Amino acid sequence: MADKFVGERNIRFLLYEVFDATSLLKYPRYADHSREAFDMILETAMKLGRDLFRPALREMDKNQPEFADGRVKVHPQVKEIMQICGAGGWISATTPAELGGQQLPAILGFVPMFIFSAANYAASVYPYLTDGAAHLIYSFGTEELINAYLPRMYAGDWQGTMALTEPQAGSSLSDITTLAEPGDDGYYRIRGQKIFISTGDHDGVQNVVHLLLARIAGAPPGVKGISLFIVPKMRPDESGGLVFNDVHVAGIYHKMGYRGAPITQLSFGENGDCRGYLVGQPNRGLSQMFQLMNEARIAVGIAAAGIASAAYYAALEYTRERPQGRPPTAKDPLSPQVPIIEHPDVKRMLLFQRAVVEGSLSLLMQCGKYVDLEKVLEGKEKEKYSLLLEILTPVAKSYPAEMGILAVSQALQCLGGYGYCDEFPIEQLYRDARIHPIHEGTTGIQALDLLGRKVPMKNGEAAMLLIREFEETIAAANGEPHLQSYARELEEAVDKLKKVTAHLVGLAMQGKIDLFLADATLYLEFFGIVTIGWQWLLQAMAAHKALRMNPAGTEMNFYQGKLYTFRYFFQYELPKIEGLAKTLLAGSRITVDMKKDFF
Repeated sequence: MADKFVGERNIRFLLYEVFDATSLLKYPRYADHSREAFDMILETAMKLGRDLFRPALREMDKNQPEFADGRVKVHPQVKEIMQICGAGGWISATTPAELGGQQLPAILGFVPMFIFSAANYAASVYPYLTDGAAHLIYSFGTEELINAYLPRMYAGDWQGTMALTEPQAGSSLSDITTLAEPGDDGYYRIRGQKIFISTGDHDGVQNVVHLLLARIAGAPPGVKGISLFIVPKMRPDESGGLVFNDVHVAGIYHKMGYRGAPITQLSFGENGDCRGYLVGQPNRGLSQMFQLMNEARIAVGIAAAGIASAAYYAALEYTRERPQGRPPTAKDPLSPQVPIIEHPDVKRMLLFQRAVVEGSLSLLMQCGKYVDLEKVLEGKEKEKYSLLLEILTPVAKSYPAEMGILAVSQALQCLGGYGYCDEFPIEQLYRDARIHPIHEGTTGIQALDLLGRKVPMKNGEAAMLLIREFEETIAAANGEPHLQSYARELEEAVDKLKKVTAHLVGLAMQGKIDLFLADATLYLEFFGIVTIGWQWLLQAMAAHKALRMNPAGTEMNFYQGKLYTFRYFFQYELPKIEGLAKTLLAGSRITVDMKKDFF
């Protein structure tokens, strides 16, 4: 198994040379931190990735969670991970200091998540799901709820989950039927079922705390009648102890990948004694939950990029060591074989993987900086970064998720038959990666969100703000002679994006909503390629700047590698928008008019 699974030098490049994360230290919220503290956090996260998460990767895959005697049993390492992540402040890394958190900027908080996901994705979800659930509680819960739940969750003693999906509703949350009836002393009696609940029960913690969506009896139909509740498996009692809260595991799902984390089906209130505690206002649950959903979507993108990173470095190590074949120009069949990394097609596969991994991580860190700026600014500037984050979230989730699978597939291809065998880790990584286009809203849902909600929102303001970000980068790159031709290419791509967007919005304005949204997934793919092109142009500017300052420095190879990968993206990936644009502008009704009986 490859020792290297992430590029630490690339993380530093993005943090400091592309996004200038230390510029956030001028704001009071982050003033207690320093560049030295950032470096220490990165180094410690790398060590935990190597020494705590990575060693259990194979074992957690082979020895899956087991459901026995009403409890889910997980790998013993889970308990250690939760305790260490709690004690080290990793669960509460970006939480405000007054709640016991580290109050780190999100751009830095994303880094350990990426490292731990690359080291062992299944293990990484335990602490990060807990963090997301805790954030919902402190954002909308009462002081009493905050004091009752957050200390134990941040300590790693209690697991947090999000419980949304139901058997009959799937992704259609407006159709959930879990019922909440008012009880005594301010609680509600919960009755219903939830499915596909990640870490919904396990013996690596003392308790599991579900952030659950349900309908209060008599609530309006549809999304307007959904409320948010805390529903613990074990509820605190008056004496400070814990009593069973009538939350039952109905079963666990056996999956193709991501096997180290249990996905459960849960039954609430079989005996009429499941108590839920309202979070925030009644009938506002879905809008509140979307805070967690949006965080989770970005977390999915980070995890997808992490898995693809692990596969890339495994392939890179193998191709450097595996001798096979000779250059086409070699005439002597007895000449030594060359490492396969010398073959152009293998280089192409590696470049593709690197372009996806480092382009995705760049976009995710861009989102992290927008999160941070939204927190420290006010008025129009705050709104600007909020809108930019809104429109980029479906892209930051779906591009790494979809392209990460292709990147891992190319890593497997680099190893040939060995890649298909469990002697090497890539076959597991390929299985693990497949969940991400499904997790936290499928790619199709992200596409509908982008085209149907985010592009038109506030009369297109979010889309216009993002286009302005693209154009500012293009203008800056035009000042660099080596990048002018690439700046023009991205400018043409952005113009094409504007044209396609105007055409599709025009369909909506004509009332052709079915046609407007029919190929939203293709639009999302188009949008994603252009967005990653923007990120690669940003990286190319930073790399050129470094080489200009020190052309013969010891890190010349790193920066040249950046520029070759940038050029690869523009020459191999960006042109793919041409075919997508042609399809999107054609106005085809094939998918709308196709009848189910024709299949």
